[in-house]
Amino acid sequence: QVRLVESGGGSVQAGGSLRLSCAASGSTSTTNCMGWFRQAPGKEREGVAAIATGGGRTTYTDSVKGRFTISLDNAKKTIYLRMSSLKPEDTAMYYCAADSFSDDCYPRLNEYKYWGQGTQVTVSS
Repeated sequence: QVRLVESGGGSVQAGGSLRLSCAASGSTSTTNCMGWFRQAPGKEREGVAAIATGGGRTTYTDSVKGRFTISLDNAKKTIYLRMSSLKPEDTAMYYCAADSFSDDCYPRLNEYKYWGQGTQVTVSS
């Protein structure tokens, strides 16, 4: 079992920055992929970014490329999502997820087994 706890959400004006954190605990050695997903009210959940915990390969959805950066601190078993140049359309509940896959970590939207409780990000114009 893997437990994920997100933090770092909040309210920010457009153009601002936030950094989300996701701390993993439990049987983390059974996972090799971690990702960030988001869901806005009335919209479907979408993948934002993912990282392979072994090799560090990262993948991003097109709408956040160049603005968001996913990173991993293996010693702390924590991943981060640095979000810059935030836009109102980035407003959503952001979730962290983890699992083990034989190849790509992204998008695998509904395939991740372990999920955090989410952290809200609100961007005002």
